[in-house]
Amino acid sequence: MKKNFIILAIDTSCDETAAAVTADDRVISNVVSSQVELHRKYGGVVPIIAQRAHRERVGPVIQEALKRAFPKILNTTYHIPDTIDAIAVTQGPGLAIALEIGIAKAKELSRKTQKPLIAVNHMEGHLLSSFAKNAKGNGPFSVIKPKFPILGLLVSGGHTQLVLMKDFCQFKLLGETLDDAAGEAFDKLAKMLDLGYPGGPIVSELAKKGDPNKYPLPIPMQKSKDLNFSFSGLKTAALYLIKQLNEKGIKNYHYDICASFEKSLVAALMIKLEMAIQRYHPKQIVLGGGVVNNLKLRTGVRKVAKKYHLSPFLPYSKNLDTDNAAMIGIAAYYKANEGKFVNVLVALDRLPNLNF
Repeated sequence: MKKNFIILAIDTSCDETAAAVTADDRVISNVVSSQVELHRKYGGVVPIIAQRAHRERVGPVIQEALKRAFPKILNTTYHIPDTIDAIAVTQGPGLAIALEIGIAKAKELSRKTQKPLIAVNHMEGHLLSSFAKNAKGNGPFSVIKPKFPILGLLVSGGHTQLVLMKDFCQFKLLGETLDDAAGEAFDKLAKMLDLGYPGGPIVSELAKKGDPNKYPLPIPMQKSKDLNFSFSGLKTAALYLIKQLNEKGIKNYHYDICASFEKSLVAALMIKLEMAIQRYHPKQIVLGGGVVNNLKLRTGVRKVAKKYHLSPFLPYSKNLDTDNAAMIGIAAYYKANEGKFVNVLVALDRLPNLNF
């Protein structure tokens, strides 16, 4: 495959309409149109509203990504420069009716331009986001080289997973959430406390001012021998605690509950991370997903990693932690290296429950 393999990537997996241009493992442009304001009054993502917004925005977002990548080219509607070598799109997991918008657009552009099509697992994008470099070639792995096996901890709004990377396209799912994901648990706590949407970042911010030992909450799955996660029990314990505090007329408990909840959730993640390190002896650790922005989580990972003489790697920009298309382009590049293209004439369907 030629050097500077340029990919136009599209992601419409949930409530962010995203497009990016990548060249090999470098991010040239990365555009995200957020739908937060559309869903805020509902306290969560409404699929039909997300689909409608994706349909309206996907074209303009793609054009903006192309204009930023190729500023000297006068772009017209859906004009794809000849320098683009392939089109990549998220196939799943995600909201089915949201995924179909990105897939339909990618197939349309692939047919029009005769560019090969690459289908990408959204979580694979999160896993490989730490390997992305900026336009100048700088990133976590620009000097240090990848050393396999690599252990990935993915913590997002919809998923919590431990994945072993044997190579860039060889993955083994070690453990995942059995119910609520970590990000979802944060959001549900925020809803209980009437903190607004999206709640995860608000909970993390309030936790900084609270006492994490004020309200001891259970650490989920701490005695289980597998590498799966569960946060529904922690969520239920928090719900009962809030009810008790309200019945007693106690005020101003939000900071302490957020801190206590965060402490238990991070502890559960660290127990499983350490267990995975002990069992699989990785040479490096990578983090991915929006929740890795949480300071307590990062601190916990560094502490566990240091114990085993490992260093965790995170994406070079926080813009690569949350849903975006640049990480899809990076994952697509490694798939292209192995010739994993999709025949555009064959049905490429959405896979909302796609896993490793």
